[in-house]
Amino acid sequence: MRDNAEKVQQDAIKKGYKNVSVSDVLKLDDERRTLQQQVDELRQKRNENAAKMKGGRPEQSLIDEGKQIKIELAERETYMATADAEFTKAMWGIPNTLGEDVPVGGEEDSVEIKKWGDQPTGAVDHLDYATKRDWLDFERGAKVAGAKFYYLKGDLALLENAITQYALDLVVKKGFTFMTVPNMVNSRVATGTGFAPRSDSQSDEYFIEGEDLSLIATAEMPLTGYHADEIIDEEKLPLFYVGLSPSYRKEAGTYGKHTRGLFRVHQFNKLEMYAFTTPGQSKEVHEKILAIEEEIWQSIGVPYHVINIASGDLGAPAAKKYDIEYWSPVDEMYRELTSCSNCTDFQARNLNIRVRRKDGTVEMLHTLNGTAVSLARSLVAVIEHNQNEDGSLAVPEVLRPYLSGRETL
Repeated sequence: MRDNAEKVQQDAIKKGYKNVSVSDVLKLDDERRTLQQQVDELRQKRNENAAKMKGGRPEQSLIDEGKQIKIELAERETYMATADAEFTKAMWGIPNTLGEDVPVGGEEDSVEIKKWGDQPTGAVDHLDYATKRDWLDFERGAKVAGAKFYYLKGDLALLENAITQYALDLVVKKGFTFMTVPNMVNSRVATGTGFAPRSDSQSDEYFIEGEDLSLIATAEMPLTGYHADEIIDEEKLPLFYVGLSPSYRKEAGTYGKHTRGLFRVHQFNKLEMYAFTTPGQSKEVHEKILAIEEEIWQSIGVPYHVINIASGDLGAPAAKKYDIEYWSPVDEMYRELTSCSNCTDFQARNLNIRVRRKDGTVEMLHTLNGTAVSLARSLVAVIEHNQNEDGSLAVPEVLRPYLSGRETL
């Protein structure tokens, strides 16, 4: 920010952060650093004074000087704590900068960069289809946990497991290390990854009352925190992980968005790809993650297009993001299925994750994430595209080995 204040300011505005003032943040940073220097000097004087008073009865002037230093130090430490808190609050309001080829504008300005498959029409809505077969129960989910919670039953639960296992096998063969992860993270990790802090009334996260913990919105959060405060040798990068976890979201701020059935719920399972890279590797790895997502959905047979997300729809952590949207024959439009983001050094700076170069120098690395499969929406896409005339559901060929060879459900 000190070296690129104007870019940080303009990119924040392009992302929709209209009230951000980089100059104010830098001014707060200067005040904080000045106070820190004053505190350090006073602490040194205190130590020197204490050393002079050792070995006998100290002179009154030394005692008086020590008292004065103590008073001044307490005052400066109070000022510094206040300045530090103001700076930290302002800093968290600054989003990541933008990649060079990100379209500027709102959601409607995102750019389609590729398309795969046909655009069929006329399928039965997934909620009606699955409820009629007693595969899906939102009513009992609401009774047990509240609206937008649900039970998957029988063949639909088995289908979710098949999609998970298929995608996991594919991703592991691509070099990703499989990890199960904590389903909760502390506020440092939640905030550091770019998700809303506890104090945000619009937060999409569920917080644990009385604990410094929130339920994860995605495995991206604990996967990022895995290497917090670590320095990774350059020759070990890139590191590829894939995490399986439930995802918990309040879905705050989704008024007016498509929410029918499984499309937007409070809890769902997700298989998340994650990468730690050098700055020079992240663009290539971003394309690799996208290619894996495309391979998954082409092999399952679900048509889609890929869009380069516009600046105003990126969110704080991402410098660039691709979304894969599947073609919905029910709604006759594209709907979000997966995404993959290059967060450059934003999360790494927040959580102090660095790379040690071969020449011994240390710098921030880059982090990236991408959805292999988000299971609730994956089920919607598979149901909409595999309905037989007799009412049964055709099992995509690549999923059959994970369903005991069954061709229909």
